[in-house]
Amino acid sequence: MERKRMSIAIKLEAFEGPLDLLLHLIEKNKVNIYDIPIAEITEQYLIYVNQMDRQDLNIVSEFLVMAATLIDIKSRMLLPKEVNQEGEEVDPRQELVERLLEYKKFKYIAEELKDRQIDAEKFLFRAEQIPKEVLKYEQPVDIEKLLSDITLKQLNAIFQSVMKRQNEKIDPVRSKFGKIEKDEVSLTEKISYVEQFANSCKRFSFRALLNSQSSKMEVIVTFLAILELIKTSKIRVEQDKIFDDIQIYAKEGQAS
Repeated sequence: MERKRMSIAIKLEAFEGPLDLLLHLIEKNKVNIYDIPIAEITEQYLIYVNQMDRQDLNIVSEFLVMAATLIDIKSRMLLPKEVNQEGEEVDPRQELVERLLEYKKFKYIAEELKDRQIDAEKFLFRAEQIPKEVLKYEQPVDIEKLLSDITLKQLNAIFQSVMKRQNEKIDPVRSKFGKIEKDEVSLTEKISYVEQFANSCKRFSFRALLNSQSSKMEVIVTFLAILELIKTSKIRVEQDKIFDDIQIYAKEGQAS
């Protein structure tokens, strides 16, 4: 709400205190803060005070105290100039100027902080979003490096040897009567079985494990399970001498 008097328009709710109002009047009249025309500023200040809502006595009292200060300064300006102990002239406005400068400084800092807060609210912060295909990516494992001195060729040679023996176990006569279908061998279950077997035995023969399987499919799945456990570092393989059997060990720290 705006009220007019002597062609001066003032928003009553715009000022946080008497110093805020004084700064507004100084800036509006474009006067030097170090050389305030007290008579003119005091007149405009009193116009505002007369327009204030008198219900809030706490706020009104602050403005009235400043009004009394301005009137006192105005009256002192009309008297002969005061001189301090050093013989220098005392400006009755000096203390008021210092208060205004201090208030202006803190007001500027407050406005800067408010602007930065507003700018910060404009930015949208969200959690880091990683594409699913990146999260699912696993760096390829070099089986050759994991096997150290033992090569896949050596493991495959043993595997092929065991598979040949499995073929030799087939009865050529009974095989002519047809095949007996068996349940499909689960790789997941075989991996779990080999891992538990390794943890319980700590050390066992690669060839012996394959030979103990009951069918060609069991041998194949067991071989794949061993490769998977090597890749995931659940077991390790060693060979003491070049023609010795390959030994499988449970990795230290695996649950027994």
